[in-house]
Amino acid sequence: MDNFLSQQYINGVYIPSGLLLVGVGIVKREWLPYAVVVAVLLGAWKVYNNQVKKVLKPDAYQDFELKEKTVLSHNVAIYRFNLPNEKHILGLPIGQHISVAATIDGQPKEVVRSYTPISSDENPGYFDLLIKSYPTGNISKHMASLKIGQTLKVKGPKGAMVYSPGLVRHFGMIAGGTGITPMLQIIRAIIRGRPRNGGNDRTEVDLIFANVNHEDILLKEDLDALANEDEGFRVHYVLNNPPEKWDGGVGFVTPDMIKAKLPAPAKDIKVLLCGPPPMISAMKKAAESLGYEKPRPVSKLEDQVFCF
Repeated sequence: MDNFLSQQYINGVYIPSGLLLVGVGIVKREWLPYAVVVAVLLGAWKVYNNQVKKVLKPDAYQDFELKEKTVLSHNVAIYRFNLPNEKHILGLPIGQHISVAATIDGQPKEVVRSYTPISSDENPGYFDLLIKSYPTGNISKHMASLKIGQTLKVKGPKGAMVYSPGLVRHFGMIAGGTGITPMLQIIRAIIRGRPRNGGNDRTEVDLIFANVNHEDILLKEDLDALANEDEGFRVHYVLNNPPEKWDGGVGFVTPDMIKAKLPAPAKDIKVLLCGPPPMISAMKKAAESLGYEKPRPVSKLEDQVFCF
């Protein structure tokens, strides 16, 4: 009921309809029944047009226009794409991702890659992709070449992970590089759902985020802000080449680090993994050696160790 008493309906539906009826009543009273019909139809169209709409189609690619590009470093940027209008949302469940397709010169067929937006359905009208460009990366190089106003082909949702409050008591997460994106999506959803924000989500989260150099740590300010805001979320950084006076982890993520920072194996926990394939292969072996259930080649929602 509150939604229909919001300012947008008062200004966009009730006041114009009232003015129409009053005006017709003054000028030609016998036309009032027709004016009522017109007011109802226009009001219904306005209400329909103001509804939030999900735009993703799992079986068909759609083109979305690049609105802006925020460069974070020489090879990392955030790309913001417009949705058809400001009321639209992707309709992407928390934990799932999208497919991006492009025709690349020299490639025999269309190239497809999966990405997790760092925005959510809480941000209507657009979606954001954090992309790191690699010398041999077809889609990432294509993204880097996009100019404002050009379009990207997207379809979805995809993926076996669908997060909802109460899924687990405690998440352990291990991310490398741009593998932070699905983790951040879930972390933000959990914090939005805390009791202080009107929800009932009490899920604990510990994240190990591994990178080569300090400048490679993507979205560090966002992660630190979330950790400062929420005592149920902790982030542990690991660097191959740490700067002086570094107080985080050093080298590769080891079984000892996992044992010290992440929840112990239990029926009500999950360990989420996302990063470069060699890292994920090593993390699967480390997790199994610590007593976690053996990860499957293709993860399912019920798995204790889930790989994006």
